[in-house]
Amino acid sequence: MTSATPSYASAGTPAEQEPSAFAEIRQETLALTRRLFLQLQRRPSTLVAGVLQPLIWLILFGALFANAPTGLLPGGESYGRFLGAGVIVFTAFSAALNAGLPVMFDREFGFLNRLLVAPLRSRSSIVLASVLYITSLSLVQSLAIMATAALLGYGWPGGAGLLLVLVTLLLLVFAVTALSLGLAFALPGHIELIAVIFVANLPLLFASTALAPLAFMPAWLRWLASINPLTFAIEPIRAAYAGQVSLSAVVMEAPYGSLTTTTCLLILTALAAGLFLLIRPLLDRKLA
Repeated sequence: MTSATPSYASAGTPAEQEPSAFAEIRQETLALTRRLFLQLQRRPSTLVAGVLQPLIWLILFGALFANAPTGLLPGGESYGRFLGAGVIVFTAFSAALNAGLPVMFDREFGFLNRLLVAPLRSRSSIVLASVLYITSLSLVQSLAIMATAALLGYGWPGGAGLLLVLVTLLLLVFAVTALSLGLAFALPGHIELIAVIFVANLPLLFASTALAPLAFMPAWLRWLASINPLTFAIEPIRAAYAGQVSLSAVVMEAPYGSLTTTTCLLILTALAAGLFLLIRPLLDRKLA
């Protein structure tokens, strides 16, 4: 009588049977990102308002200064073309500044607590999903503004210029998203977060080169605009629209010296990395 022995020929190794950690985190991140896009699909007013507000600014400010004297701006540039870069950056900045609101509402409605007790491979997927969602939303809104500006006759940056614009916007969005997510976990509720957004939004816009060049500003405002992160994003994009896509091209004459495209991108990169490192202990503590 022969005894039956189990066959392991068809059984794979544990590594083959179980998905890798990267695959699980990717699946979790995509699922959470899809949830955010479903919320956007059900409430598209967020996307519409994010495009409509800067679009109104672009049209109204462009019309307001349409008859400005020739040579008012450096290089004889029209005000609409000058304003375009500022509105594009302001669009991405505003969307990224609102990145913490979905997380804050999840906190208040208890959904975040459900995620924290769920068997997630890594709770970092919660943060990654927010970053991916806001980045996609910011780029869509910014591209819509760029297309509208092109239709209004304010130009298009071209192939290499478009790449420079997208890289610049991504760096700014990463930095501001990190700040917004940190505020979402640090502040007690959405009222406080919305208050911070309202207080920070317009002052940062006006204390930048979005609406006027540095030469038009008093000395104290010129210094503020020269250290404003929005300015470091606006000037490379403005140079890209002017056809200056060289990384070594000087894009801003700040009170403390000349800044090239490379310098602006490095500053934005350092800002994004620094903010993510700054909020990491907070996120680790809140998501523990």
